[in-house]
Amino acid sequence: MNPLKLPPLILHPFADNGGPDKLVKSSRANLILQGLLPTGERSPADLERALLDGRYCEIRMLFYVGKDLTRWIEQCLEHIERNPRLRDSGIRFQSFAGYLVDHTPRPVQAKLRKWGVADYKAIFSRALGLSVLLGSAPEPETLSLEFVRNYYRYADQIFQMRQSEVAFTDISNLGLEFDIYASGEYSRMLEREWAES
Repeated sequence: MNPLKLPPLILHPFADNGGPDKLVKSSRANLILQGLLPTGERSPADLERALLDGRYCEIRMLFYVGKDLTRWIEQCLEHIERNPRLRDSGIRFQSFAGYLVDHTPRPVQAKLRKWGVADYKAIFSRALGLSVLLGSAPEPETLSLEFVRNYYRYADQIFQMRQSEVAFTDISNLGLEFDIYASGEYSRMLEREWAES
């Protein structure tokens, strides 16, 4: 059986002033608060603020990734709906979510590693979990400090809960393939194809 080509997964960048710097400071603050690094001259309140600033940046990043993943899964479901062999086979949103998180194709894994994304499973599952909860990019004051501090635990649980909501077909053995692109990379590829046609 020939592999079934799915629509490409396109990840869009998002702008957040100082985001990478906040993420580094947050990681460092977390290590200090856990006693794994010396505190230096920073107060516990400063460390907590740095930790929360970084976690909020992570939440915003995952919100946008979740939008892209949800859009991709909806496109895949439309693609499957047009395939008479698979249309009524019990393939649902959860089928693609599980496939993306637990059975990511090797070429996609390789590209993610090339981009410097090591724990893509956690990123994808948490992004999909938060996409259930957040309809728009949250402002800091709309989230409780408890949620910001421990968002990853909530996102993990929401993802697992959504996966268990309905019975769905495991699609890991269907020979599905897809490509992953950054949005700028995909736009340039399309421009080249148009120029050549």
